[in-house]
Amino acid sequence: MPAAYPLPSDLSPATVTNTASLLRIIALALISGAAIASRLFAVINFESIIHEFDPWFNYRATKVLASQGFYEFWNWFDPTAWYPLGRVVGGTIYPGLMATSGVIYNLLHALNLPVDIRNICVLLAPGFSALTAWATYMFTKELKDESAGLLAAAFIGIVPGYISRSVAGSYDNEAIAIFLLMFTFFAWIKALKQGSAFWGTIAAVFYFYMVAAWGGYAFITNMIPLHALVLLLMGRFTGRLYVAYSSWYAIGTLSSMQVPFVGFQPVRTSEHMAALGVFGLLQIVAFAQLVRAHVSSKQFQELLFAAVISVGLIGFFGIVGLTYKGWIAPWTGRFYSLWDTGYAKKYIPIIASVSEHQPTAWPSFFMDLHFLIFLFPAGVVMCFRTLRDEHVFVIIYAVVASYFAGVMVRLMLTLTPVVCVSAAVALSSLMDAYLDPSEPNVEDDKNGSSTPHSTGTTPSTALATSKKTKKNKEKEASAPAGGVLGELVSNVTSSAVAAKSATTAERGVFGMDTRLIVLLNSLGLLLFFVVHCTWVTSNAYSSPSVVLSSTSPDGSKNIIDDFREAYHWLRQNTAEDAVVMSWWDYGYQIAGMADRPTLVDNNTWNNTHIATVGKAMSSPEDIAYPILRKHDVSYVLIIFGGLIGYSGDDINKFLWMVRIAQGVWPDEIQEPNYFNRGEYRVDSEAAPAMRDSLMYKMSYYRFAELFGGQQPVDRVRGQHVPIQGPTLDYLEEAYTSENWIVRIYEVKKDDVLGRDLKIANAFDQGKKRKRTKPMSRRKSISA
Repeated sequence: MPAAYPLPSDLSPATVTNTASLLRIIALALISGAAIASRLFAVINFESIIHEFDPWFNYRATKVLASQGFYEFWNWFDPTAWYPLGRVVGGTIYPGLMATSGVIYNLLHALNLPVDIRNICVLLAPGFSALTAWATYMFTKELKDESAGLLAAAFIGIVPGYISRSVAGSYDNEAIAIFLLMFTFFAWIKALKQGSAFWGTIAAVFYFYMVAAWGGYAFITNMIPLHALVLLLMGRFTGRLYVAYSSWYAIGTLSSMQVPFVGFQPVRTSEHMAALGVFGLLQIVAFAQLVRAHVSSKQFQELLFAAVISVGLIGFFGIVGLTYKGWIAPWTGRFYSLWDTGYAKKYIPIIASVSEHQPTAWPSFFMDLHFLIFLFPAGVVMCFRTLRDEHVFVIIYAVVASYFAGVMVRLMLTLTPVVCVSAAVALSSLMDAYLDPSEPNVEDDKNGSSTPHSTGTTPSTALATSKKTKKNKEKEASAPAGGVLGELVSNVTSSAVAAKSATTAERGVFGMDTRLIVLLNSLGLLLFFVVHCTWVTSNAYSSPSVVLSSTSPDGSKNIIDDFREAYHWLRQNTAEDAVVMSWWDYGYQIAGMADRPTLVDNNTWNNTHIATVGKAMSSPEDIAYPILRKHDVSYVLIIFGGLIGYSGDDINKFLWMVRIAQGVWPDEIQEPNYFNRGEYRVDSEAAPAMRDSLMYKMSYYRFAELFGGQQPVDRVRGQHVPIQGPTLDYLEEAYTSENWIVRIYEVKKDDVLGRDLKIANAFDQGKKRKRTKPMSRRKSISA
């Protein structure tokens, strides 16, 4: 066969194999380095600091583990959280992230490397991203080959959809969860292909690690059973499937129940019933196969029919009865919100108030995945061409993850790995075709293009073909029926194989020009992908929420450090037992940086407590004051961005406070009262309930003084605020940060004379109460 370009022919196969292995090792090392380096922009541009909100609690818990030991951490009761209730930390968290950092911390100190626990927490996510690239390489290699694995590893190493949750400082559960997800799936595919209980046990161990690390473990809990169920419906039950699934489920379920926060959920919640049901179904199918080998066909049919009906009825009524009795918990509100995007807004506003729980906008797919989103469908289609068991898994994964990523922004993280894998399969197939130096033989094509009635068909060839056809028909007739789905899939795959065998001799690329065009375009797309990933990572995903930055007209960068300044002020200028009330978004940051008790935080386990804060913020001062005093609140902290244009402030979140409070006190708090003719306004036409609310008064108190008598402008809402601003009677300003982002107010104590604070404040300002006219005495009626 002719070649488009020459290849060296004096190399032994061993030399080629060893060189390829060395190049793969070097490539994986470079990919790992790129994955780590691309996540360090936050450290370079700012400093080594914990980002966002939830990571601050994880960091605080990790410090307890590192300084006091695992058992103290496991039994830790935090009295400063959810004042005055407190929180049993050990039984309400997934401890895998903290335990991982603690092990690394103790290992480094055992090697006499005194690394601070903060730096371990900051750099944990970049370190695990390199492991994620390796796990993705191993997973993709099981689907196609090493070249596709290297591409998949390179893609997931720098793709923004994964970097958004794994930059340096993003010390959240997802930092290690995606590595555990991909390695569990790799071990599952390995166990399924080999029928190995060893690999099934490995999958179970990493599944246990996943359960201990992230609440998203339910994705694995349902993905593997769904894959096994589809294989059963396709008629692909084998001993390998039985061994792999049984070993994974038995060991994985027992292990996951050792996590206190999970407990007996794997056998008592609806989210886990699918895995249990498939496990039982596999036992029935395996038993049926055993009986079939020892019983005649007719008896087997009767026995199988009776057994299936009996077991099905017993299982159905058993689940219904256990659910009715309360032994099996029903589906949670979070589950319903995945299928009905408006469910959470109607019934669970605390879930809908989180920005990452909103449906994903279409531009986000391109921003987080770039050109991989176009290669993704091609890779999924290519899985249909071979359709081995592992390809069925990728197809199911792609369909399920695509739906959930469209429903919730946060679940883009679970879609990213399968997009990288599918895109790598597609691009690798394209590169293989155009890098192959062999060209099709024109003479062979001309000779092989004769019609079926040509004289080239000899009687012996015809006889062999007829025997082969007859043999295939007998084989198909004797094959066990795999159901409608199995028959459909077998027809599709057989036609694909027939088309492939019929066109194998005609495939190939002539010359170098076509090769160069395709390869250069592919390299150009890869280059643009790298540039896009670098830009998005450095500009969009590497800015910690506690430190902001802006660019001056001359190009210089301004650092806005209002959050840390305010938390430092709280730490240095307030009593250690001073209770701080804020919206729940900032609870973890206040506890982590200011070390002060808070009413609510990001755990959001007590909806009534959060609604109480929402009611205080949305009520007038005189109604909010008794609430603050009842809960021993010393300071109230709010976030206001109207001066510099910070859009993530509390005025923009205020309607969620109203909705959550309305869910508990619908007679006192009603959302329409905060709108003026259907518009949410903060200017002179704001609704009376809006102007009188504590949140409005604290936000715009003394705001007009900054404009020197000119008309004040809220730069976030783009509205003119009244020149005559609100006044406060029950609170007094304690601290306002440099850029007015963080404002802290002290709650006044009760008046020493027992007067109402509003009256006392008016008296102090020299305002006298208006005297009421004396009641007129009735004149006596003379007779």
